[in-house]
Amino acid sequence: MELNENARIDTSQVDDRRGSGGGGGMGIPIPMGGGGRGGLVSLIIAVLVALVGGGFGLNAMTGGDGGSSQGDNTSLEQKCSAQDALQQLDCRNTLYVNSIQAYWRTALPEVFGDQYQPSKTVFFSQAVSTGCGQADSGVGPFYCPADDLVYIDLTFYRLLADQLGAEGEFAQPYVLAHEYGHHVQDLLGTEAQMRRQQQRDPQSANALSVKLELQADCYAGAWAKNATGTADEGGQKIFKSITDQDIQQAIDTAEKIGDDAIQQRSGRPVNPDEFTHGTSEQRKQWFTKGYSTGDPKSCDTFGSQR
Repeated sequence: MELNENARIDTSQVDDRRGSGGGGGMGIPIPMGGGGRGGLVSLIIAVLVALVGGGFGLNAMTGGDGGSSQGDNTSLEQKCSAQDALQQLDCRNTLYVNSIQAYWRTALPEVFGDQYQPSKTVFFSQAVSTGCGQADSGVGPFYCPADDLVYIDLTFYRLLADQLGAEGEFAQPYVLAHEYGHHVQDLLGTEAQMRRQQQRDPQSANALSVKLELQADCYAGAWAKNATGTADEGGQKIFKSITDQDIQQAIDTAEKIGDDAIQQRSGRPVNPDEFTHGTSEQRKQWFTKGYSTGDPKSCDTFGSQR
């Protein structure tokens, strides 16, 4: 993967709340101590448990009364306009967000006939207040349909690589593209329809959640197929290239975060009745389908029997 150093990084698509507090409370508490090995292990276990319960696409966290405070992008703007911007994790992730939204700005009206409404990504550290309630880093990245925002503590990527074994740079845009897949579901009414189905048929709640998550994986694959065609507002391509190795990194990440793999890593028996995101094989399958077709219409997980 090679990003275009001439592409403008649009920081207005990010709300940088790092260092602004945000409150704790709901979610999996994370250790706030000096970062020793014991604290890190506790955080890893917290993330694993949260992923099993609904993190990395935490669309189950709805109905909260948490407010959302505005961040300060001044530092991010300065950093991302510097010559070495692409060496910075937050600037690269901002550019990934730019690419994902550029894709959906075109694809949503072309494929589904609906206008795309942009969503900001909130960078936070440790804890954050959202329209879905209070959350902390232990829940992993998530999308909140109540305020239409994507949330991520960027330190998640270190755990993803070092502890879950999902190495490689392209794991990062895959994570973001998955969350924006949930935003697209929100815009299309898919998420709300799924919630109504869960209320009517509580016994199928987990199975319906799996379908929603797999569709978000498929949407991420469709973006990846078309990512090299995305451009900034001035027409500069955002990606110079995306290789087969990059796509394999996304597929490997999908495998590492399957419900069965997460349950095994957290020391729990594999229990299909508790699946909320899909097995490793299913997540690989649906990302690959989105990528191979490049067509979001192929992502009908709700109509598929597989």
